[in-house]
Amino acid sequence: MDLTVVAYVIYLLLSLSLTVWVARTLSRNGRVFLADVLHGNEKLAEAVNHLLVVGFYLVNLGFIALYLQDDTTVTDARGVFEALSQKLGVVLLVLGVMHLGNVYALNKFRRRGIMEREQVPPVAPQGWTGQQGPWTAPAGGR
Repeated sequence: MDLTVVAYVIYLLLSLSLTVWVARTLSRNGRVFLADVLHGNEKLAEAVNHLLVVGFYLVNLGFIALYLQDDTTVTDARGVFEALSQKLGVVLLVLGVMHLGNVYALNKFRRRGIMEREQVPPVAPQGWTGQQGPWTAPAGGR
């Protein structure tokens, strides 16, 4: 077996494992944010969380597949490590950017949910008051 193929196999195993680990971490911890944003609607939070995880997998697995091809031939063990470090480093950077993007989006959704909750008055209005201020005449006239 050619060392280039060995490098490809190791790259695929490690990058796929890292992608699954990050996706599970995001799914488990993102569910809390989504439940808060969606006002405790657990079923909707689970559905949105699942859709986000599927999108995360599609983008990252697509990148891993596209980045697999390499025009250089690996001839020795040092070449295997160099090829792996370059490829895995880029995959880790892409996973990090995707992770930060997800955290940013979840935080933005959460902040919007908090802002919406703060705009609702704690009690319903109970009636109208008459106009009071310096522009109105006091009761009883002048």
